[in-house]
Amino acid sequence: MGLLIVGAIFFISLAAVFVINGLLGPSSPLPIGERVGVIEVSGVISSSKTTIDHLLKFKKDSSIKAIVLRVNSPGGAVGPSQEIYEEVKKAAAVKPVVVSMGSVAASGGYYISSPARRILANPGTITGSIGVIMEFTNLQQLLKKIGLKSQVVKSGEHKDMGSPFRPMTESDRKILQSLIDDVHEQFIAAVAKGRNLDLPRVRALADGRVFSGRQALHAGLVDQLGDFQDAIQVAGKLAHIQGEPRVVYPPSSRPGLFQYLIQETVSQVRQGLHDKAAGLQFLWSGVH
Repeated sequence: MGLLIVGAIFFISLAAVFVINGLLGPSSPLPIGERVGVIEVSGVISSSKTTIDHLLKFKKDSSIKAIVLRVNSPGGAVGPSQEIYEEVKKAAAVKPVVVSMGSVAASGGYYISSPARRILANPGTITGSIGVIMEFTNLQQLLKKIGLKSQVVKSGEHKDMGSPFRPMTESDRKILQSLIDDVHEQFIAAVAKGRNLDLPRVRALADGRVFSGRQALHAGLVDQLGDFQDAIQVAGKLAHIQGEPRVVYPPSSRPGLFQYLIQETVSQVRQGLHDKAAGLQFLWSGVH
């Protein structure tokens, strides 16, 4: 009798799970059936941790048969972009990774997309901008007007290279240009490898110009035109999922009120200053 009761409870619970899962629809977080995991990359790329954590989780989850990377970013810092690129490449070697480009997926946004098995863009998506940029602001005239003067003690000639308190020398410029040229070649090589294109062909496109989604298709930078739902369908077909793919998103961590206010303040300050900060960036400057 006890076994019958336990068995009945088990089957009732299992049936309830299936009913709830059906009511919740294709985006249900319950681990039932073959699913497509969706990871969103939005805004300026300043950190790779969250995206990489989600990629690792979805890559290891056997119930997730494919990953859709929804990219809506003008790019950002070089290091995080390269780290995400490597993890996308590793995930794509295990299961299908499909990129869905939103309004903009340029520079670092395109960099992280390039190793995916399939890239979809809207006809009007802004993409490309294969290039590297560093920006510096000189404040000498402003400081002179308000009566301030910077005093620097340094260990070498170029230790304060890029300082806003002195003009850039020709020697400084040559060093920075050499640095940018080297990272630019890394970008070109990464795109050529990810897209399976010849280096000269990518190099001809890598002068920083942006493309519409339709232009990118003709240039070989994306595979087809389509929206987010099309990308889910493509991911389902590549993973051989029968019927309508179920979609799952990473669990969202909800911070407390105080932590949320701090995070929002930091985020707004960072967003306002990112285009003025000195540093090597895969960034399309058309988005502010």
